[in-house]
Parts: sequence; C-alpha cells; structure tokens
Amino acid sequence: MPRMFVPGPVDVDDEVLQAQAQPMLPHRSKEFEEIFRRASEKAQELFFTRYRVFLTASSGTGLQEAAVRNFVDRKVLSCANGAFADRWYEVAVSNGKEVEKLEFEWDQPVDPERVAAAVKGGGFEALTIVHNETSTGMQNPVKEVAEAVHAVAPDTLILVDAVSSLAGARIEMDAWGLDMVLTSSQKAIALPPGLGLGAVSDRAMGKAETVENRGWYFDLVRMEKHRLKDSSPATPAMSLIFALDHQLDRILAEGLENRFARHSAMARRVQEWADAHDLSMYAPAGFRSQTVTTIKNERGIDISDLNAFLKQRGMRIANGYGPLKNKTFRIAHMGETEIDDLEELFAAMEEYLKR
Repeated sequence: MPRMFVPGPVDVDDEVLQAQAQPMLPHRSKEFEEIFRRASEKAQELFFTRYRVFLTASSGTGLQEAAVRNFVDRKVLSCANGAFADRWYEVAVSNGKEVEKLEFEWDQPVDPERVAAAVKGGGFEALTIVHNETSTGMQNPVKEVAEAVHAVAPDTLILVDAVSSLAGARIEMDAWGLDMVLTSSQKAIALPPGLGLGAVSDRAMGKAETVENRGWYFDLVRMEKHRLKDSSPATPAMSLIFALDHQLDRILAEGLENRFARHSAMARRVQEWADAHDLSMYAPAGFRSQTVTTIKNERGIDISDLNAFLKQRGMRIANGYGPLKNKTFRIAHMGETEIDDLEELFAAMEEYLKR
C-alpha cells in the first residue's frame, strides 16, 4: 500500500519491483532488443506521439542536458518559475550556451504572451519550459505557450520537462507541437529511479544533426542510430527496462483517461482537505498540478515534527523545496496512490493537528 506522499521517488508496486528480478540478458541480444523496442513503443502512448522515445540510464536532469546539448548551437530562452526550471537554466549556462532567462514569480504560471514577446525576433533556437513544477505544484499552460510561440517564431524548438506530470496528466506532444518532452521513472510512472524517457520530434532530430559538440553519452544522433536497431550506444539500465515494460502494460490496462481522472480526483481531494483546514494552495486556481499539491504553511506547522509523527505510521509528506522550505509543504498524489490512501494520510494529519 502506498505510503510515500512525496513527489518522487514514489512507492512502486511489488509486481513491478519483481519484474526487475528477471535474469540478465546480453544487452545486444535479440531477446533484450525485443523488450527494449516493445517498451519504447508502448511509451509513445504516454507522450501522445508518433515520434521516437529514447530510454536513457539517467535521471530527468540528464535529459535536460541532452536537450541543451543537442538542440541548441548558440541561443536558448529559459522560462523559469520554479526550482527545476531554474535548474534547466543552470544546465544550459554550464554547457556554454547563450541563455536568456525569462522569469516569473514562483506563484504565477508562465505567461504565453510574455513568452511570445520574448522569442519574437530574438533568434532563439529553442525554449525550455517545465510543464509541472514539482517545487511549487504549478502546472504551466504548455499548450498555450506552444501556440503563442508557433505564431511568432515557428522555427523555435519547444522543449518540455514533464518529469512530475507525464503519466499523471495529459500532455499531447504531437497535437501541441512540442519538440522534446522528457520525464523520469520515479514519479507518475511509478518505477524506481534511474531511467529517463525522452520523446523527440523529427524536426528536432534534424536540428541536432547540425549542432556541434553534442557530447557522447547524450548524443541523440548517436542514440537514434542505435535505436533504429533496437539498441543503445552504452549498456542500458536493463532491470529498469524490464520493469518499465511491465509497468506500461499496467498503465495502459488502467487506461490513460482513467489514470488522468484518478490523478485529477486526488488533486481535488487534497485541495478540499486543505480548504477545510484553513490552508491555501500555493499555485493559483486553474494552474494547479494534478500530481503534487503545494500548500502554504499558514498555520505554522513544524513540518519536520509532523513528518516524524507520520513516519511512526509508515507515511511521509514533503517539506517545501528550496526557498519555500517550511513556508509550504507538499502532498504528492501520483503513481500507485489512490483516494483511500489520501484519506488515511489526512486522518493521521488531523490526529497530529489536534495534539
């Protein structure tokens, strides 16, 4: 039963954990290549894409770096309204790119009009944006941002971090005109950490072929040559691929629409609970995450003490992230979590608040 109400790593079903225990295979064998291909093809459904999905032995941050190294020769715009958007900006700077940071208040969503004004005539090869900001519980309007950018700078690639939303909230790569959508295994997909998944459009791959100094490990052009042979340049995270193959069957059996509805229902229930206890959400209405809710700590709760209490009952929540530590706390509701699990958490939290 899930007890980790933190935004990753999340609880993993025992059946999925057991899938990792399959015997190893040579990673160049036909047997493993079939599993590798099958998993990547099923993953396309999560991204709502016909394009390729790369599977990497890395966290999502690794794919943030891959995006910058492969799709930006010189200039990139980083939309930033939270800690992980800031990280992507720092990744771009550390890779020697010319980076312009378009900042928004952390409690406000990225504004499509401001993004469009920034990219128009700016010569940006790409922009980076986080779909679901784990630090703030903000779901940015990626679809609307993409529409606005396409209207004024159609050649600008749109690169999206969906680390804490993919498989828990709808993000339609092809229909929205996105060029890369990246995620990692330990959040809404509900696998152990260590696997990155990145869907990449054809036009982005075409751009990558023109970019120099893409590195080696995250060179997507090299990865694509191997992917076409159902393989990878370096040894893949085989146990996690086994688990992904199995978990995708479970996710698709649940049905993506059912899965999104379950996550949305949990988000509403957390918001209702907070409202009933005179606590307000950090993110404004209309832009609240479906997978993690960030709540203002207006009652001055000692979050560390609360977590010590919850851990005695086999549960834990997350403190605020970075500058929001102790000012907020976060309740994740993703992956295997169900409404009944939240009710048990709320019962324990109410017991603590009455002390």
